[in-house]
Parts: sequence; C-alpha cells; structure tokens
Amino acid sequence: MKDQNKPRPFPDALEDVRHWDEAPDTPQTRHPAYRLAFADGDFMLRDELRPVRLQLELLKPDLLMNERGIQSTIVMFGGARIPRPEHAEQAATPTLAKLARYYDEAREFARLMTLRSVQSYGREDVIVTGGGPGVMEAGNRGAKDAGGVSIGLNIVLPHEQAPNTYVTPDLCFNFHYFAIRKMHFLMRAKAITVFPGGFGTLDELFETLTLIQTDRMKKMPFVLFGRDFWEKVINWQALAEAGTISPEDLKLFHVVETAQEAIAVIDGFSDTDCG
Repeated sequence: MKDQNKPRPFPDALEDVRHWDEAPDTPQTRHPAYRLAFADGDFMLRDELRPVRLQLELLKPDLLMNERGIQSTIVMFGGARIPRPEHAEQAATPTLAKLARYYDEAREFARLMTLRSVQSYGREDVIVTGGGPGVMEAGNRGAKDAGGVSIGLNIVLPHEQAPNTYVTPDLCFNFHYFAIRKMHFLMRAKAITVFPGGFGTLDELFETLTLIQTDRMKKMPFVLFGRDFWEKVINWQALAEAGTISPEDLKLFHVVETAQEAIAVIDGFSDTDCG
C-alpha cells in the first residue's frame, strides 16, 4: 500500500487535474484535445483503449481487496432466480419453488463460514458472490448475519441490476468484462460452492472445473448443492463413459444437500482425493 504521507518530487495526477480545471477559458483549453488523457472520459471509452480498461478492471478491485487485507475467499456461485422460501409460491415454476430451500442453505453456509472469517478479522474465508439476487443475496446475507464482511462482484447488464443490500459497501465492485469478473472470483479462492442456477452458473461451474482439470488452477474443495438438480441437468456418468472426461475427473467435486455437509467436505479436503 502506498504511503500517502511520503513527500513526492512531482505533483500527483489529482493535482494536475485540479490545475487543468483552473486553466484559463480559451478555445484551446475548451477543446477535448486539451484534456488530460486519463481524465478524458470520451478518450478512455474509445475502442482502442479496451486493453487499458481491461487492465484497470483487473487492478481496481485487486488493490482495494489488498488494502483490506483479504487473503482468501469462499466462492458462492448460484442462480439469481432462486427465491427466498417465503416467496416460493410466487416462483415461475414448481421446480423453482422447490429450489427455494437452497436459499436457506446458502445463507446458513455463508453464516457458518463467516463466523470463521471474523476470527481472522475478515482476512480469510471471506464470502464472495456475484452480488445479485437469489443465491448471491443469500450468501451476502448470511455473512452479514454473522457480523462479517462479504464481497459482491456485480456486472453491468442491459436490464437494471443493482447489488443486493447485504454486500459490504466498500467490497461491492462493478464490472463491464465478464472475463475479468471471473478472474476476481478465483484469484483468492480457497473453496468453490455451486448452487442450482442457469446459464451463468453453468458457465462458472464448467470454466472453474476446466481450470482445475487442466492443472491451470490448484485443486481445492469443490461442492455442488442439490443432488437431484445436478443429476438431472448434467449426466456426469455419461461424460465419463463416453471418454470425453476421465472417470477420475468425477472426483474433482462433491455433491451435498446441506451447509453442514459442505463444511465437512471443505474441512476434510485433501488434493490427493481429487484423482
């Protein structure tokens, strides 16, 4: 972390922005060409600046989490449409209504993990979700129940999506690039949990499993909540029988029903059990 009190031989960027704001009002100073490049929003949003924006989106949350001292996270993936149990009767389908029980399991799992996290002053085992509704809300809510902090990694979508109200405000981040957002999910990951969900959840599930399967990411506890759901949605055994994955790959994850079972998997994890 930079020492803000250390004398600087040159003016910093903020000082130069202030000087630019105080410049004489002339045709030259009013023209966009005269704006400082890093303070020129129109310039920063040009297509040619995409590599810079990618870098900034990777850097900003990383710096802020470093300043918070966050060293490890517990990742919670899951569907935005999973309702609270008290709202289950309003669910779009009977199946979705039955999945409401996983809202409570997600909330309880996050609460129990955060009770551990507070022992490290919020540096270890910090819950991270996508910051939205459904399972994500349950995760951040459970962390707040335990009196701890949690991270929300929100994404700009064409339809309005505000972060849920349980995310710790100074750990609530917004992303333009899905790829950078997924990197932040995994950069500090100590365990992965996946609850029932749709396309986004499946994308996160398979990308993370692929990283582990190909040794691009270290093996870690990987827990799926909801045996009936996952066995209907994905025929894991058929993949192994077809030879498109190895039978050993089926050991990369565990399927559970409750928060307590998930914690038992995490506590008992050994990477030698993963094939």
